[in-house]
Amino acid sequence: MSLTTAYEFTLPRGYVDRNGEVHRTGRMRLATARDELEPLRDPTVQGPDDPRLTVLILARVVQSLGTLDLVTPYEIEGLFAADLAFLQDFYGVINFGSQQEYEELLATQVQAPPLIGVSAPAPRVPDPTPPAGGPGPAAAPPVPRPRIEEIPRVPA
Repeated sequence: MSLTTAYEFTLPRGYVDRNGEVHRTGRMRLATARDELEPLRDPTVQGPDDPRLTVLILARVVQSLGTLDLVTPYEIEGLFAADLAFLQDFYGVINFGSQQEYEELLATQVQAPPLIGVSAPAPRVPDPTPPAGGPGPAAAPPVPRPRIEEIPRVPA
């Protein structure tokens, strides 16, 4: 009986590189103790609950992503949230889960319809010249955007 040490995956959305190419398939290897300990020595990591720790660990164990043979923290940071969450789940299942959990994760992935996004329309630029008959109808007030506040970091 042989031990499987690397597993293929398909991201729900895919990593979009600088050239606009989408990379969805990849390969992740089993983590070693060093993979989990070494990132804790990184000066940018504030402790075991720092989200950056996940990024650094995944960058160590993701062996390939599409045509990218080298996956760095930069690529992991560029993933969509759904893809990062998937990789976290995948990491947990292949390293700590059972064969049944692995099969269930793969079945869920196969059964889920592909996520199809819609490209954002190009912003409309208003015509600076008013129509010949006068100023025309009043423009609709702008729609308020939701306000996103950053939660302040509490020093440890």
